[in-house]
Amino acid sequence: MAEGLTRSYGAKTAVDHLDLEVRKGEVYGFLGPNGAGKSTLVRMLCTLLAPSAGRAVVAGFDVAQAPMEVRTRIGAALQEAALDGKQTGRELLVLQGRLFGMRSAQVRKRLEQVLDLVDIGSAIDRRIATYSGGMKRRLDLAAALVHEPEVLFLDEPTTGLDPWSRTKVWEEVRRLNAEMSMTIFLTTQYLEEADALAGRIGIISGGRLVAQGPPEVLKREVGLELISLEVDGEASQALAALGQVRGCTSVAQSGSTFTVGTPDASGILSELVLGLTSAGLRVKSLEVRTPSLDDVFFATTGSAIDAGALR
Repeated sequence: MAEGLTRSYGAKTAVDHLDLEVRKGEVYGFLGPNGAGKSTLVRMLCTLLAPSAGRAVVAGFDVAQAPMEVRTRIGAALQEAALDGKQTGRELLVLQGRLFGMRSAQVRKRLEQVLDLVDIGSAIDRRIATYSGGMKRRLDLAAALVHEPEVLFLDEPTTGLDPWSRTKVWEEVRRLNAEMSMTIFLTTQYLEEADALAGRIGIISGGRLVAQGPPEVLKREVGLELISLEVDGEASQALAALGQVRGCTSVAQSGSTFTVGTPDASGILSELVLGLTSAGLRVKSLEVRTPSLDDVFFATTGSAIDAGALR
């Protein structure tokens, strides 16, 4: 829970009086364009950065007043995993448990449970330097789970992974939530990931929470049907022609593809094609669709998703 949470760097405000509530036992997806304040918020919630104003409570404790209490109750798998390549996976997990004050017998028992949840297999006894990127991600996740945290922070857990490894991480997140009722705060650069895993999604822009809710509700709130057209010709001419069509509420461009928002797609479809043809442009493909999470992101932040920029 955050109330008026703020973080400033001199004259720049990275997080601006943000209010947020994550329910116990839910997977909460968090998105934001480059520079929106997403990483700053996560660092404050993990007690790695002190708020400038406002307050945040994680696992029942104030992050500023009781940071050690928060740290013992959370797990965090952040983007840059601090893994010692000379250790084996098992050695790393044992060390993690001991650092959290667990006895040797507790650590051994917990490792069996964690390794059942996070599929590492026989590689657990190999040196980490031999691990693939996907294996390192799963080991980092296992390390975040050794002490049985109440809240798990996953910061872009599948960035750079191949499709198979990404699917495995998705499966593990679902299992953690379903089998342990663990609260999971997930930041991601993949909209389909948030759509697939999160019960609710928050979108931050300019340091403020600009949208929040279940993915399907957010999509409905866009309130428009969408027509995607791939056009062969000058982009400025296409934009001008589309803008002349009555009932065309919005137009977004991505290369040669134009997405038209309208309350009545079937009613303006022929007029759109006719307008483009009359302007000497050729429609190469056309699709009528319902809003996606990409469209929600664009509607709330004013920018298209950029997988390389969400940091």
